[in-house]
Amino acid sequence: MMSQKNETIKIGNRLIGKGWPVFVIAEAGVNHNGNFDLAIKLIDAAAEAGADAVKFQTFRAEQVVTSTGKMADYQKRNIGKETSQLEMIRGFELKEDWYPALIKRAKEKGIIFISTPHGGMESVDFLESLNVPAFKFGSGDLTNLPVLEYAARLKKPMLISTGMSDLAEVKEAVEAVKNAGNDQILVFHCTTDYPCAPEFVNLRVMQSFMRELGTIVGYSDHTAGCQAPALAVALGACMIEKHFTLDRNINGPDHVASTEPKEFKEMILLLKKIPQDFEKAIQIIGVTPEAAEVLMGTSEKKSLPPELQYMSVARKSIVAARDIMAGEKFSVENLAIKRPGTGLLPKHFYKIIGAVAKADIKKDELIKKEDFA
Repeated sequence: MMSQKNETIKIGNRLIGKGWPVFVIAEAGVNHNGNFDLAIKLIDAAAEAGADAVKFQTFRAEQVVTSTGKMADYQKRNIGKETSQLEMIRGFELKEDWYPALIKRAKEKGIIFISTPHGGMESVDFLESLNVPAFKFGSGDLTNLPVLEYAARLKKPMLISTGMSDLAEVKEAVEAVKNAGNDQILVFHCTTDYPCAPEFVNLRVMQSFMRELGTIVGYSDHTAGCQAPALAVALGACMIEKHFTLDRNINGPDHVASTEPKEFKEMILLLKKIPQDFEKAIQIIGVTPEAAEVLMGTSEKKSLPPELQYMSVARKSIVAARDIMAGEKFSVENLAIKRPGTGLLPKHFYKIIGAVAKADIKKDELIKKEDFA
């Protein structure tokens, strides 16, 4: 059991926690397709649908993935071609000079603008310079303890997704944030699959989080429809996040598994009606007890079969930030943390600073234990 639970967090002027209305994030992510006008339209549509926040991703492609990083199978399917992950995500950058106008538009529409610092510490610094009110971390960064600790020290709410992980990894991430002096934490239960089949939703994991983590809990949904998020609210989810698009037929990696404005609005109206009384909630949702039981699943938090294909693609490792010569000491200048997740875990980053490279290491190569003394 972890330390005493913090019962609420505050984002903008909204209190989030037990007894407060559920907070809904429209996850626009990269569904702007690198187009400013589409990003503006996503903000407008999210506000019109009644979302409390609209969320994008902040990164430059080179900060996220090495030149050898591969695309996930769902990305190949949804885009219709295969290239390197680096080339793919380069087209989905949200340009830095767009942010002031996007944040201004969100404010005008009465919706909170937040973003995932997907590019690591530089992205955290950039979002902090814009006074974005919370940091959301995707499942791929759950094991990236250095960036979690770095952001935690800024004392803003930390929203952390937990796909592809087991309970021990989730606890380690939460403890890292708390040890950095920040207890403003919401942990999202999440299954990393697009779309996620009902038998892998496992909403009971939220109850395990509530018992074990000492944080408030939300649910980041990748299912079709709104039954899973509605049941999550009935179980005590304080925040719901769901991918959002103007049109599922737009080409891109995430559109097909996203929710369109009309159904997003319908979901929000439903979520507002859900009591934290499970039997009453089932009746309001219109889900059969048998179907609800499938969505409830197990309370055991572990990596699931459909998630295994994503772990190496989405998680991150310690890599060479530039060419490193034999005999050179590792430093924060010559090391970085990027995809793929097939190398040394990011939590070892500061532990190997000062170690000496045994041989030449090329830029973007994964750092291995045998590389240093």
